Formats: sequence, C-alpha cells, structure tokens
Amino acid sequence: MIKRNLHKIDAADQVAGRLATKIATFLRGKNKPEYEPYLDNGDIVEVVNVNKMKFTGKKLDQKKYFRYSGYPGGLKETKMSDLAENNPGDILKRAVRDMLPPTKLRDGMMKRLIIKN
Repeated sequence: MIKRNLHKIDAADQVAGRLATKIATFLRGKNKPEYEPYLDNGDIVEVVNVNKMKFTGKKLDQKKYFRYSGYPGGLKETKMSDLAENNPGDILKRAVRDMLPPTKLRDGMMKRLIIKN
C-alpha cells in the first residue's frame, strides 16, 4: 500500500520555477527511497499564497502562453502578466505539469496538486 504524505508549501516570496521543481519532485515521489519511475508513489501537495509568488527577469512582460483549438486561425495567446492578475495558480499548474513526464501517470499526479490563493 502506498503511503501518501501531505506537504503544505507557502508560495509567498518564492520564485515560480524553483517552487515548481520542488512540487514536481514531491508529486513524482522522487524524495522517497522506494522511488520507481514506472510507479506513482508521489505525495499530496497543497500550495497556499500563490498570488504572492515572485517572477524573475522580464517574464511578466515577455512570456506568452499558447492554446490551440484545432481549427484554422484557432491559436490563442495569453500574456503571463494577464494570467498573473486573473489566475496565478494556473501559471504554477502549467509549470508543474510541464516538469512531470508525459505518461499515463501524469494526470493522477496533477490531481494530487491542490492550489489555494
């Protein structure tokens, strides 16, 4: 039986990328001695104060997120600054998702990520 611990992380005054790597490590289970890459042994991670996260450099002005509907002309873009105002948890969720392996296990890992403002 898998024992899942709860990790509570305060995101206030932490850099988004470094925080995302820490969260991805806990979700994947790499901090445990019984880690296997083909098993989902990760823990539950709860993140608070996401709206107080720090961003380094000019990312807020220059970074853009894209989504594509699949139709011609269906490419939409959103600036990171707009996303930081409206939904800062989405920035962290996207960063963590991209740091996890693109396998069948990723959806289960992402369900154990709880983000609270």
